[in-house]
Amino acid sequence: MIPARLSVLAPYAVAPLLALAALGSMPSATWVTLSVAGLATGMLLFLMAAGLTLIFGLMDVLNFAHGAFVTLGAYIAVSVLGALGGWAAADSIGLNFAALGIAIAAAMAAGFAAGIVFERAIVRPVYGSHLRQILITVGGLIVAEQLFVVVWGPDALPLPKPASLRGHAMLGAATIENYRLLCLALGLAVAAAMHLALNATRVGLIVRAGVENLEMVEALGYRVRRLFVAVFAAGTALAALGGVMWALYQEQVTSRTGSDLIVLLFIVLIVGGLGSVGGCFLGAVLVGLVANYTAFLFPELALGSNILLMVLILLWRPRGLLPVAKW
Repeated sequence: MIPARLSVLAPYAVAPLLALAALGSMPSATWVTLSVAGLATGMLLFLMAAGLTLIFGLMDVLNFAHGAFVTLGAYIAVSVLGALGGWAAADSIGLNFAALGIAIAAAMAAGFAAGIVFERAIVRPVYGSHLRQILITVGGLIVAEQLFVVVWGPDALPLPKPASLRGHAMLGAATIENYRLLCLALGLAVAAAMHLALNATRVGLIVRAGVENLEMVEALGYRVRRLFVAVFAAGTALAALGGVMWALYQEQVTSRTGSDLIVLLFIVLIVGGLGSVGGCFLGAVLVGLVANYTAFLFPELALGSNILLMVLILLWRPRGLLPVAKW
């Protein structure tokens, strides 16, 4: 019984053990700064990858065009915050967050609507065939990038943070950016909401039952296929939300903002376990922490740190930290 329990709990101990190992290799103030920054980066990755793992876990769809929805959210934020520039630049926390909230709401609405169109026109004909899904969604990503160039132009567009999020806070001797704290809080809130939605609501129960036996659930009178379309659109809306937050973190947007991240997002999914929302969260945290610690301690290994992490995790647990069966 004890080895079995340790096997279940082991994935949750990886990130804390990694943080403790790093603590002994650097000053405590530096460790706090890097740890919070790594967690914030992990939450940004989780926001973008959560929709991708949700779509795969519930619908068995490999959507390589997911990056297009990240970019769409970023561009919508550029347009909205540009129109509300006075609010974003005002010396008022209320106006700053109002502008950011409107940008996020607009981006998620655009991502949701685009997800419905994309599912009906592109994904629906290739259900059940992963190879065709990869080919057609990669093509969709390429087309989307060109559409972004047509609408917003080929040049990088600036996206400055709202005034109240540009500063930093002091935690003892450690310096922490305000924006990273917001990313950390938002990521935790989205993770908690997804967990509750999948485990503590009737809709979540129906969706998970539909994944196990679609015909039986539909025979009971539930229109699961329509619900799956809503799940797909919810996943693309989450991608748009992540795109807003990532673009504000980078403070610029290009037509390749999302496509440049797609490999990293799949690394997060593979490390956590394809299709597992909880695994996606753990994988994002690990990727964020490893990237920060490695860049400080071993700069020459920084570029390959995520690949190395993925290899080590798969050698230990070939299905990822939390297999899809564990919600």
